Amino acid sequence: MHTAILTFDGYNELDSLIALGILNRVPGARVSIASPTPRVTSMNGVTIDAAIDLEEACTADAVIVGSGSKTREVVENPEIMAVLKGLDPERHLLAAQCSGALVLAKLGLLEDVPACTDLTSKPWVIAAGVEVLNQPFFARGNLATAGGCLASTYLATWTIARLHGLEAAEAAMHYVAPVGEKDEYVTRALRNVTPYLA
Repeated sequence: MHTAILTFDGYNELDSLIALGILNRVPGARVSIASPTPRVTSMNGVTIDAAIDLEEACTADAVIVGSGSKTREVVENPEIMAVLKGLDPERHLLAAQCSGALVLAKLGLLEDVPACTDLTSKPWVIAAGVEVLNQPFFARGNLATAGGCLASTYLATWTIARLHGLEAAEAAMHYVAPVGEKDEYVTRALRNVTPYLA
């Protein structure tokens, strides 16, 4: 199973890289940073290489739309948005972190689905016609959103549970959770995610 993490210039490292690290704890999983350019630089100056382009990302089993300081520029870019029109919750698991919810909203994928996002992005997502919830994670069907950088752990947990099963999600979270607090972290992740696992 292949998961693509859409990562744009100005990306938030906590959103893209925490999910990448947790998802890669699953044996046999393929996880790729996907970008519109060969390299992208984060909001804090961390430059990384893309593993795949956006076209290939649209063929993945799951796609996580990362957040960043330039998301409003992304949704105003007709070339990027034309490629992302290939995302379809009938064919993919689609998840968005913080301002990534704005991308899904502008693609028309959240018309009847409330979303979670960060406090900075909240007015933009509301202006795009989406109800914003005051909680860290929400999913309906094949669409999920998370609000707050560290809620990326919930997106990763949900994605793993949907693609590889709940035991794999528990094991991945247990691996990355702090020593002495592993059970607490796993329990919290499952408490937020399992109500949305059909």
